[in-house]
Amino acid sequence: MSTKTPDLNAAYGLQSPEDNRQLYAEWAGDYDDGFAAREDYQLPAHTARAFVAAGGQGPVLDVGAGTGLCGAILAGLGVGPIDAADISAEMLDRAMRKDIYRDAIETDLNQGIPAPRDSYSGIVSSGTFTHGHLGPEVFPALLRVARHGAQFAISINAKHFEEKGFDLALRRMEQGQIENLKLPRVRIYGDLAAGPHKDDIAFIALFEKS
Repeated sequence: MSTKTPDLNAAYGLQSPEDNRQLYAEWAGDYDDGFAAREDYQLPAHTARAFVAAGGQGPVLDVGAGTGLCGAILAGLGVGPIDAADISAEMLDRAMRKDIYRDAIETDLNQGIPAPRDSYSGIVSSGTFTHGHLGPEVFPALLRVARHGAQFAISINAKHFEEKGFDLALRRMEQGQIENLKLPRVRIYGDLAAGPHKDDIAFIALFEKS
């Protein structure tokens, strides 16, 4: 059992894969109606809509899918099929109950993604690179399962964008791995949010696999 109360401050303080598993196992049941509703969590919608506006289509891998907030928006916009990948079995269980995903993949991104190479035409991720406990070192695993020309929409907390080296990693990837990089800025939370993180900003890294 985690010693952390499952809330936003605890999520921002995560350090290890096991910390993730413990916190999100406890948070899964209250995540949608508690955290997402209370904090007016808008990042999943921003990420999904940016993906579709950039021409993204299925099959899609929703990386760090959690309870399926981003996947639900994608499905509502007519995108599919969608697979969910997450480190938390409990969060994936909640996501699969929404009947929007084709498959669930429980995985620690640091260990790769157990899916065949070139499986997906789209990769989305909302919130996985928000708390700072994962860096750009996992990008190669995402690129491996993406097809040539696959559209990416990856949200990255602006606070960690340079600190964790995302800016440098993306610029290096532009040298032959990705193209058409755009970095629109969005608010993570809406006008109803309160607390120290209510004004947090994220970049949505939009690009295509070369």
